[in-house]
Amino acid sequence: MAAFMVQIVPDGTDTNGEPADGSCRRGRLPCRLMRILHTSDWHVGRTFHGVDLLADQATVLDAIARTVAEHEVDVVVVPGDVYDRAVPSADAVRVCNRGFEAIRAAGAVIVATSGNHDSPVRLGAGAAFAAAGGLHLMTRVSEVATPVLLTDEHGPVAFYGIPYLEPETTRVELGVPAARTHADILAAAMGRIRADLAGRGAGGRPPRSVLLAHAFVVGAEATGSERSISVGGVETVSASAFDGVDYVALGHLHSPQTLTETVRYSGSPLPYSFGERTHRKAVWIVDLDADGVRAVDRHDLPVVRGLSELRGTVEDLLGDPAFEPAVGDYVSAVLTDPVRPVDAMRTLRDRFPHLVHLEWERPEGDSDLKYRDKVRGRSDVEIVTSFVTDVRAEPTPGELRWIERALGAAARETDGAAAGVGDQESVA
Repeated sequence: MAAFMVQIVPDGTDTNGEPADGSCRRGRLPCRLMRILHTSDWHVGRTFHGVDLLADQATVLDAIARTVAEHEVDVVVVPGDVYDRAVPSADAVRVCNRGFEAIRAAGAVIVATSGNHDSPVRLGAGAAFAAAGGLHLMTRVSEVATPVLLTDEHGPVAFYGIPYLEPETTRVELGVPAARTHADILAAAMGRIRADLAGRGAGGRPPRSVLLAHAFVVGAEATGSERSISVGGVETVSASAFDGVDYVALGHLHSPQTLTETVRYSGSPLPYSFGERTHRKAVWIVDLDADGVRAVDRHDLPVVRGLSELRGTVEDLLGDPAFEPAVGDYVSAVLTDPVRPVDAMRTLRDRFPHLVHLEWERPEGDSDLKYRDKVRGRSDVEIVTSFVTDVRAEPTPGELRWIERALGAAARETDGAAAGVGDQESVA
C-alpha cells in the first residue's frame, strides 16, 4: 500500500505540484487514507532516581520510528513535553533530533507542540525552517488557529496545536484578560480554532481536523510521575471542551487512556516512576477516512527496562531465586533487616546493577522497638527511671526521690487545673 503525504502550500498545489483538492494523482499508485501515530511526553533528558535515561529514550524513539515504517504512518503527532527541561542539555537535544530524523526517514511528517516542561521559545526556534523538512513545531499561542494542512485522497486535514496554556501568561494574548483557569483559557483557544475550521468549510464541509493539546482532562488518571505546576482543580478541563474536532491527541498524563473514542492520551513511551511499573507503554494509530476517524488501534511499545519493587533482608535479596527476574530491572528495594545494614546499596548492586532506590523499614512485631508496648502497665516513676537509665545511668536513691517529687507536683497541678475547668463549667 503506497503512502502519499504532502503539505498544502498557498498557491493551491501540494509540494509535488499536484492539485490540493484531494484528487488522486494520475499515472501513479493509488492514494490511501491518512494514518496518524499519536505519541507524547517523551521527556527527553529526564533522569530516573538520578539515573540518566538518554540511552533508554533513544531506544524507544527508534522503536517508534520502526512502527512508523512498519505501519506506513503518514503523520506523527507529539502533543507536548518533548523535553524534560526548559533548557535541555546538549545530549538531550542530540537524542531528540536523532529521534525526529529517524521518524522522518521512516516516512512520516511530524507535528509537535510544547508542554509545561518545554520552553516554547527554545523548542520552536527555527520552526519555519524545520517545517520545510517535515517537522512542524507549533509552540506559539498566537498561532493556535493556524493549522498545518496535510492532504490525502479525500482532501485536506487540518492539524491544530495548542501548546501548554498557563493562564497567567496567555490570557491577554488570547483576548480573555479575566480568565483564571485552564478551562477558561482553553475555551478561548478552541473558539479561535472552531472559527478557523468553519471559515475553511464555507460552502461545504469543513476539513477533517486533528488537535494536539497538553492538558489534564477531567476523568483521566495521573500516574504520579507527572510534575504539575498548578494546584487544586484549577488545571483540569472537560473533554467536551474539544467538541468539534475529529481526533484529539492529548499529552501530559503518562499512561495510555481513552476518554472518548476520539479523545485520548497516548502516555509516555517510558515509565518515569515505580507507580507505572505495571503499565504497558503504547502509541495510538489513527486512520482517517472521508468522514473523520475510521479506526484507532493501540500498538504496544517494547519494554526497554522493567521496573521491580522488592522487599526482604539483604541476605534474602542476594540469595533468593525468586528475585532473579528483577536482576535486569530498575529496582526499588525495602530492607526488613532487624538492624539497618551498612553499605547495603553497594552490596545489593552486585546482584541488581540497576538498583536506584533503597530504604530500610523497622520490622513489624518487635515489641522492643514499639514505645506503646514498652510503657504498657508501668507507672510514671518506672518510665522516667528507665529513660534516665537508658540515656545516662541508673538514678541514685536521691535522684529517684527528686523524680518522685517532680511527678507528684505535676500530678497535683494537673488535678488542680482540671478542677478549675470543672468549676467554670458548673458556674456557666
